[in-house]
Amino acid sequence: MRSCDVLVIGAGPGGLAAAFSARKAGAGDVIVLERDRKAGGILNQCIHNGFGLIRYNEELTGPEYAARAISEASDSGAMILLSRHVSDIRKENDGSFSVSAYTKDGIEVYRTKTIVLATGCRERTRGNISIPGSRPAGVFTAGVAQNLVNIRNVMIGRRVVILGSGDIGLIMARRLTLEGAKVMAIAEIMAEPTGLARNVSQCVQEFGIPLYVRTTVSRIIGKRKLEAVELSDLDKDGKVIPGTARRIDCDALVLSVGLIPENEVAQTAGVRLFANNAVDTDRYLQTSIPGVFSCGNCRHVMDLADYVSEQGELAGRNAVHLINDQDMESWDEEKSNCMKKGFPDEGSVTCTICPNGCQVVWDEKAGTFSGNRCRRGARFAMEEKSNPVRTVTTTVKTMAGDGPLLPVRTLQKVPKDKVVELVSELRSVRVEKPVGNGETVFSTDIEGNHITVIATSDCGE
Repeated sequence: MRSCDVLVIGAGPGGLAAAFSARKAGAGDVIVLERDRKAGGILNQCIHNGFGLIRYNEELTGPEYAARAISEASDSGAMILLSRHVSDIRKENDGSFSVSAYTKDGIEVYRTKTIVLATGCRERTRGNISIPGSRPAGVFTAGVAQNLVNIRNVMIGRRVVILGSGDIGLIMARRLTLEGAKVMAIAEIMAEPTGLARNVSQCVQEFGIPLYVRTTVSRIIGKRKLEAVELSDLDKDGKVIPGTARRIDCDALVLSVGLIPENEVAQTAGVRLFANNAVDTDRYLQTSIPGVFSCGNCRHVMDLADYVSEQGELAGRNAVHLINDQDMESWDEEKSNCMKKGFPDEGSVTCTICPNGCQVVWDEKAGTFSGNRCRRGARFAMEEKSNPVRTVTTTVKTMAGDGPLLPVRTLQKVPKDKVVELVSELRSVRVEKPVGNGETVFSTDIEGNHITVIATSDCGE
């Protein structure tokens, strides 16, 4: 039996940050248990950029952010144990906790003074929303679609409809388009998209993808394989308006219809949950069971990994403060709710330099910008008007890694109108030898500018 001061369940951004901060706050042994074979959680399949703007003050892809977080936790002295599936938590008579985990070699038991729950969330499925119709192959949740396309090199379809406008769904709309699919429509039951305005702008509007609000999939059509879906308009009460149904032929339906906090392990400890399965904590992130803390998406679904990490850090510190009988720190609930969501303001440029998503407007008469919170926003808007550029993120095939794909990005920004062309060119690239995160895998010239493409994850030895 291993013993520790702080045991963290989950090695996503929240759990890794909790382990790092616990060690930094003076904890002795800190152990992280992760059920997957690789630490980093969902970040490993989020190959797009936009991470790290708050935490690291630079723009990273998901795998790059995960690598930073793993290094921080490991370098701090925390022990990250993989392929450990936690089954239950028990409170002992001395106030400590026993945690059981399944491994390939049997059951392991850990004794710890405090616990940080960082188990993340899972996606709502077709069963959760009860779409009428048949049950053919070709219906995916957005996260599963993301895993198939970005990790396993499986293209889910060529004519795709997306139900829901959460951020993963919006990002997958762009990803599928870049991979050669046609996204026929995005249907959202609400009056506004639920994802960030920056994603509506750069993932949907930029590629001319139709986004219909107050619209739902009212029927799924197909026997063995998906053939089509039926879209219907909704009234203000969310009910289907008769006579508005129209058929859209497609071979894939992607569901981006919300997330459910993952707290089955928390329930074994008797932790109090809300009706939506989220953990009920106090302002110190401590649950109804003293000594058990919660952070990230298992506590409350959050928009940015940066905020998940920040909350994880606080949970880790407070776990150590509790052990040392010190005053604990409070979490500011407003901190993670400052980003602009829904449709971008008409006539504006949505700034993507930081997650705020400022709606920057150019005044022709005055010759000035408004709506930006900093000078960088004005510079970004000016560039968008004259010479819009993008960081390109995609994958290339590899024979050197554990999987068939290696995530990559451009080191230099690429003209917006050349993005599709470059992604198409990269489909023919094959990495034969091991490469490290940040190493060059391809280079080319675009409009006289040298473009370097680097790996965003280690591949091979």
